Amino acid sequence: MKDFLHNPYLDKVTAVSEASHKDDTWRIFRIMAEFVDAFEIMSTQGPLISVFGSARTNSDSPICAEAEKVGKLLVQNGYGVLTGGGGGIMHAANKGAYEAGGVSVGLNIELPKEQKPNQFQTESLFFRYFFVRKVCFLKYSLGIMIFPGGFGTLDELSEALTMIQTDKANDIPVIIVGR
Repeated sequence: MKDFLHNPYLDKVTAVSEASHKDDTWRIFRIMAEFVDAFEIMSTQGPLISVFGSARTNSDSPICAEAEKVGKLLVQNGYGVLTGGGGGIMHAANKGAYEAGGVSVGLNIELPKEQKPNQFQTESLFFRYFFVRKVCFLKYSLGIMIFPGGFGTLDELSEALTMIQTDKANDIPVIIVGR
């Protein structure tokens, strides 16, 4: 037991834990600032419908054509489009909304070696924390459309359904597009 308590690995873990504790205090302020900045901008965007889907879908695919059409139709019916701001499905939905002259918002996530914001956004927000970004999707969406995607899309769908089911978010329509 004594050897276990004096394990050099555990000493390193303790040192890292103590250092990260000091960083945690400032992390709270970064998170709060991210919420405040996002809420100030998002509250001015009008009625929005979130469109979730793969960032990696080819732009010439039929499902991207459908997402672009949806973006245009949403604007023609008085809604703006809210996406993750990346490529693929998000790019297509933002493009449809943007080219129809409507609000086209991208909630971009800061990741190493990942997406660059698409050029079809009337407003681009940048998030460090996924959970802050997901709160904004749910807080400011009057509905959600789910196109085919990967783990990110599945995460967004699961979060939305859980928050709606547990009354932590408004009871909004969730539409799954595709087969």
